[in-house]
Amino acid sequence: MAFKGLSPINYGGREVWPLIEGGKGVSASNHASSGAWAAAGGIGTVSAVNADSYDAEGKIVPQVYDALTRKERHEQLIRYAIDGATEQVKRAHEISGGQGAININVLWEMGGAQTVLEGVLENTPGMIAGVTCGAGMPYKLAEIAQRYNVSYLPIISSARAFRALWKRSYSKVPELMAAVVYEDPWLAGGHNGLSNAEDPTKPEDPYPRVKALRETMRAEGVSEDVVIVMAGGVWFLREWNDWIDNPELGKIAFQFGTRPLLTEESPIPIEWKDMLRTVDEGEILLHKFSPTGFYSSAVKNPFLYDLIHRSDRQIPIFKRGEQEGTIPLAEEGKAKNFWVAPDDRPKAHEWMAKGFTEALKTPEGTAVFVTPESRDEIRKDQQDCMGCLSHCLFSSWKDHDDYTTGRLADPRSFCIQKTLQDIAHGGPVDENLAFAGHSAYRFKQDPFYSNNFTPSVKQLVDRILAGD
Repeated sequence: MAFKGLSPINYGGREVWPLIEGGKGVSASNHASSGAWAAAGGIGTVSAVNADSYDAEGKIVPQVYDALTRKERHEQLIRYAIDGATEQVKRAHEISGGQGAININVLWEMGGAQTVLEGVLENTPGMIAGVTCGAGMPYKLAEIAQRYNVSYLPIISSARAFRALWKRSYSKVPELMAAVVYEDPWLAGGHNGLSNAEDPTKPEDPYPRVKALRETMRAEGVSEDVVIVMAGGVWFLREWNDWIDNPELGKIAFQFGTRPLLTEESPIPIEWKDMLRTVDEGEILLHKFSPTGFYSSAVKNPFLYDLIHRSDRQIPIFKRGEQEGTIPLAEEGKAKNFWVAPDDRPKAHEWMAKGFTEALKTPEGTAVFVTPESRDEIRKDQQDCMGCLSHCLFSSWKDHDDYTTGRLADPRSFCIQKTLQDIAHGGPVDENLAFAGHSAYRFKQDPFYSNNFTPSVKQLVDRILAGD
């Protein structure tokens, strides 16, 4: 069947292509990529997650967190975030030349999310058409959008999640809800909304889930003008022909997060772009190591394998007398205070003989075994926490009240701010978290990218509009 083609939609008072650039933080979608996407007639998205700001010479300002306390470092982070996102929006707006539209994307679970969002909207009147927001349940999104008269586009992964948000909050500000982004939790890159009721190893067909979302929206009286944005797993639009002009689904738009990474305007370093060309099918891992507690998808690389193997070197531990039948892990040293099952002691001794001598407690009553060097890095990263999340499993930080979750910091996770800043600014790709959607293997297969071709954003958008 021939590709049906897309028709423009009305968004932010102007006609735009129903193509949205997925917002990717930290600094993986910025003014250059989003401004170019809007200039091509689509909806570009500035990531407002700790975005870069610039000095008088145009150089990126390093985000240095030198305050003594976590709370003070968190306040530094908020200032960096507002300044950076403000600068990115202004530059994107200028690049767009009045074409398309500019959105910003925030994660509701990022530290100080509401303060950052309000600060950026305050600084950029008339430049932002809408706010996309996920990674949590952003109940306050509608009232913030109303205060600044911008559209809001909640990111959800099920009809159930939308219904909860609608009934509690969004039904009070229906006129500004421009779209609902359905982010496929099995296919999209970065953090996603896989629930405890869903099996991470059993992907579900998105069509029935989006159909159920539209049915829920209709049952709640949501306007048919509210678009559903399909995000996650979208590559060739010709493969989504059945979704276009489909009465069951209503108005549909498509979001691209992974494909814009490999463009001339994409701000990610060349090493990251080159790595994307080498990804094979199955080399994106849906995992739960993120300190947010959410599932997320990233390239299987040494960084992720280290986390996988760290969790594999894990056994239950007990205090003396806590569990009948347990024995000391060792006769001397710190390990003598860890009591373990007799069957687990030989495993732990084998790991220790291989250099993984340090047992670190987890919040679940287990211990993982790491090298002394890894222990030192984990401890330092936990101590250096700058409060980038509302709740952090890795450091036990919380961005309000007493600033602690009250739980033991989890050594099975990692400092997400550190690694995302590093990879975005030239750090080793293999030693950092590299978010990507599960269709990233198609860079290697798609003839568009043969001979190391890197398209401009305009060339990519034109290609997508042609069905490819």
